[in-house]
Amino acid sequence: MSKISPSSALLEMQRMASQSRVKPPSISNSNQPTNSPQDFAELLKMGLDNVNQAQKTSGALKKAFELGDPNVDLPQVMVASQKSGLAFKAMLEVRTKLMTAYKDIMSMPV
Repeated sequence: MSKISPSSALLEMQRMASQSRVKPPSISNSNQPTNSPQDFAELLKMGLDNVNQAQKTSGALKKAFELGDPNVDLPQVMVASQKSGLAFKAMLEVRTKLMTAYKDIMSMPV
């Protein structure tokens, strides 16, 4: 049985602690820009742009399928349409919450 000195145990604990401080890799979405938004307005604009892009993609896939493009199949069109619809509904919910918050703030006494 080997003896562990207190200093070597402390060094080992410090080494393990420094390894545990490593930031986990962030999950990156290829649709999102790498720069993070600096304010709420920029974040909202990015959200609107993403919804707009999803709707454009869905429309383009629908049109290509209707024209008989062999590279576009029905499941691909349906998934894009559902993504677009969900993104739009989510944006409507955000808008509704923002309007409610605005009305609440405006009705507060000064």
